Amino acid sequence: MFEIVQAGGWLMLPIILCSIVAIAIVIERFWTLNPARIAPRNVLAEVWGKIKHNQLDATQLRELRISSPLGQILAAGLVNSKAGRSIMTESIEQAASHVVHDLERYLSTLGTIAAITPLVGLLGTVMGMIKVFSEIMAQGTGNANALAGGISEALITTAAGLCVGIPALMFYRMFLRRVESLVIDLERESIKLVDALHTFRGVEIRESNQG
Repeated sequence: MFEIVQAGGWLMLPIILCSIVAIAIVIERFWTLNPARIAPRNVLAEVWGKIKHNQLDATQLRELRISSPLGQILAAGLVNSKAGRSIMTESIEQAASHVVHDLERYLSTLGTIAAITPLVGLLGTVMGMIKVFSEIMAQGTGNANALAGGISEALITTAAGLCVGIPALMFYRMFLRRVESLVIDLERESIKLVDALHTFRGVEIRESNQG
């Protein structure tokens, strides 16, 4: 393996670095973009049960806010539920914008890696072919080892760039679709809360008995 990397020339270094960063982002995003962590199914039901029984206090609201991204959005709406539907909706949208920003974290970097690594490989191809033609001009076609080295460098960097770029692009597209699906789920749950509270005359948030 080291011989292959060495034969590819110095352009293999940025390709390898890009592959390490891409792997780290993929692992982190797989862990973070877990639907069960972003929008747990039982959160809205639990919140609505506490609302109907007048059991929602400030402490539970803080716990809801830190429990999950969905909880963060619902808590923002509940805090402003008495201000009217439009203000509540605006608060939810503002909280959702922060959540979506966190969901999309590192995806632009992954997309950039998917775009540039094949280009770096192509640059290696060009440089390898330049080396081949330089050897031909200097020594003719008799030095087979020098010609083979240039051709090898060209092929190795191209293959390495594609091996990094293609999976990175696949994961980038997959994570974008997952984020879109999660945003739809968050929006649906938030709309349910707003519609329910709009007919429930707002929410009374009791003061916490702690402290």
